[in-house]
Amino acid sequence: MKTINKLLTLTFILFSSVLFAQKSPILYGVLLDEHNVPIDGVSVYYDVPSGRVTTTTDRSGFYSINIPVNTPVNVFFSHISFKLSSIENVEMGYNDSFEFNSFMLTGTETLNNIVIDAKTGRKRVEGITNISPETIRKIPGANAGVENIIKLLGGNSNNELSTQYAVRGGNYDENLVYVEDIEIYRPFLIRSGQQEGLSFTNTAMIENVDFSSGGFQARYGDKLSSVLDITYRRPKGFGAEVEASFLGGSLTLESLSKNKKWSGIIGARYRDNSLLVNSQETETNFKPTFADVQTMVNFKPTDKWELSFLGNMSQNKYHYQPLTRQTNFGTIDEPIALQIYYDGQEKDEYETYFGAFKSTYEVSENFKFKVIGSIYHTQEQEHFDILAQYALGEVDTNIGSDTFGEIQSARGAGSQLNHARNDLDALIVNAEVKGFHDIKSNLIEWGVKYTREDIRDRLVEWEVIDSAGFALPAPVIDTPINDQPYNPYTGPLTPYQNVRATNFVEINRVSGYAQWSRRAKLGSSDIWMNAGVRAHQWQVNVYGNSGKSQVTMSPRGQFTIKPDWKRDMLFRIAGGLYHQPPFYRELRDSLGVVNPNVKAQQSIHIVLGNDYSFKLSGRPFKLVTEAYYKKLDDVNTYTLENVRIRYRANNDAVAYAYGLDVRMNGEFVPGTESWVTFGYLKTEENYRDKGYIARPTDQRLKFGILFQDYVPNIPSLKMYLNLVYNTGLPGGSPSYADPYVYQSRLNDYRRADAGFAYVFTDGTKAYDKGHWLAMFKELSVGLEIFNLFDNQNAITNTWVRDVYTKSQYGIPNYLTSRVFSIKLNARI
Repeated sequence: MKTINKLLTLTFILFSSVLFAQKSPILYGVLLDEHNVPIDGVSVYYDVPSGRVTTTTDRSGFYSINIPVNTPVNVFFSHISFKLSSIENVEMGYNDSFEFNSFMLTGTETLNNIVIDAKTGRKRVEGITNISPETIRKIPGANAGVENIIKLLGGNSNNELSTQYAVRGGNYDENLVYVEDIEIYRPFLIRSGQQEGLSFTNTAMIENVDFSSGGFQARYGDKLSSVLDITYRRPKGFGAEVEASFLGGSLTLESLSKNKKWSGIIGARYRDNSLLVNSQETETNFKPTFADVQTMVNFKPTDKWELSFLGNMSQNKYHYQPLTRQTNFGTIDEPIALQIYYDGQEKDEYETYFGAFKSTYEVSENFKFKVIGSIYHTQEQEHFDILAQYALGEVDTNIGSDTFGEIQSARGAGSQLNHARNDLDALIVNAEVKGFHDIKSNLIEWGVKYTREDIRDRLVEWEVIDSAGFALPAPVIDTPINDQPYNPYTGPLTPYQNVRATNFVEINRVSGYAQWSRRAKLGSSDIWMNAGVRAHQWQVNVYGNSGKSQVTMSPRGQFTIKPDWKRDMLFRIAGGLYHQPPFYRELRDSLGVVNPNVKAQQSIHIVLGNDYSFKLSGRPFKLVTEAYYKKLDDVNTYTLENVRIRYRANNDAVAYAYGLDVRMNGEFVPGTESWVTFGYLKTEENYRDKGYIARPTDQRLKFGILFQDYVPNIPSLKMYLNLVYNTGLPGGSPSYADPYVYQSRLNDYRRADAGFAYVFTDGTKAYDKGHWLAMFKELSVGLEIFNLFDNQNAITNTWVRDVYTKSQYGIPNYLTSRVFSIKLNARI
């Protein structure tokens, strides 16, 4: 027996020594950039049920990570300056080791967009912010999508119902948007954010998003403020993606032919803003239907030639019947309320059709050209008759009273009738040719574009105000004196506001650009240079009468230097002369009259920037700082009401804008990317030498956070936070008020949107074929909370006039309150 025990003990010891001598498998290697320079700080990780295993590369680009035994895992390589890359289904046994070395090259699946050379010298050198499509899809917002992120990183907006944004003192009309090199247009008659429905950009189809908030190159078009450049995905096989929430849903399908010459992606979306609008103070019967279908088809006859078609059809129907509204304001000691009863309705419809063809041909390794043609057609109607009867007074604060919360003594009463029959039909046709020449270390780019715009517009819009039985005439009428009710008013009874115009406008434009880029050495430092010029000629015809032909020239340039320092820093200066030839809305004044000779607004724009990549607690971060200054001439001043812009169309002002933007992004939490932004802005205008006053977009301070996190013990449980603080915008003055006499600011804008999601799979885990998750590349279910802290934010004021005291009371129009929504994402 003792002998048997000894043999068992010896066998156990031998077996244990063999077992413990077996080592876990190791994956190791070196990661280099396109210049064979080791990449420091790449996060190498994989997920297992117990959590995330991670390591980082050292200064030599070397990494080493233990792999689970006989268990397939997907290993990811993440760096803030490169796209996420991965090795799928890595499976090894005991004592196995595998060396995986990789070059991270721009444009491949292995890395991101920070190649710095003359041919692809965009992104970091050019001061362009690259935004991950994954981040865009995950960050919550009342209008989630590309614009939701732009508002935090480079643009400003105090309206979560709108997809429009202002950049560095500009307005909503000063931003260029490209999808696949094709310029995108917005509807003309939109006046409030809740009417917008869907942005043109379909987030589920995006592959790459670049954004420049100023100082952009000559190859981009003629606008004053910013460029948003979006590339759609080229499918690599069959795929389907579904997204559904209480705000709507989308379905996206993609496929690739067997010979890999044809590929296509199509997306259908539906949006319903009822959940958000019903959280506002105005009780309504609200029936919106915002829907679109968008497709992109690609055909590659040869490796050097690609043909693409981009098409979009959208229909937005905004049917709105307000019922009642009560807004409480004032102080605790003296609470005041505005109570309104409505009659009537609003029916707005916007139908747009867009189609574009693009041909890209690579003549040789050093020469490529593109031919682009597009047609945009929009039919818009804005019809409403709404009668509002209001009472303004003190609120009954006696809790035991039968009239608690109601107005007990009215300070003012009256009614207001608004009428509109506005219709617009616009057709815009573009034809463009672009060329690219790579000559040694030089890149030459050029382009020529022809545009024809045909607009038919009818405006019939008036407002009548009756305060306590006394009709108020338009304030622009000076005589006879109106001092009702002390003396009878003997002048003509005219609407308080009255706009009537019919315009048939044709605009022909020819524009072009040429630019040169080069990478060189300055001592031991790398430098990049870019210089270019744009030219734009246009002529406006109104009712067959031609305005004068106008021409602008816009020289632009950039210079970037990367010193030979241990710290990874870039210094950049960019700027030039930027022109914005008037689009149709800029030609039309506040009374609807078109001035065909409106000149192009122009801006001398200078941007100084620093780009610093570094490691903090062993994780990669990037800090981008930009200071800018704009001197604007021939300014076309405007008023801003919600999102509707009305121009004076006279070029009678000058203006300036300056500020500072600071942005840091990185892995605040390992394996996730988050952003922190801060901005300061001051912009003022001088109209006809009356002196400088704040422009409508003078938003002094901006602070934003995009934060991603997960529960360490439950890595599949994710959290996303979108936090915004903006100081108040100027505005809120009564109709026809002189901005030099009436200066006020809205309250600060504070908002937090949060999302919580349980990720069943995100493509990093492999499942057996029989498992119910094996068919999914991504699957998650989550809860979204909009306006987490239920802040009361206002976009405009409703102005109520007391005929006896002649006082104007500004009643804030509050935006959305706290709203909950459920969201499902699935991709196969």
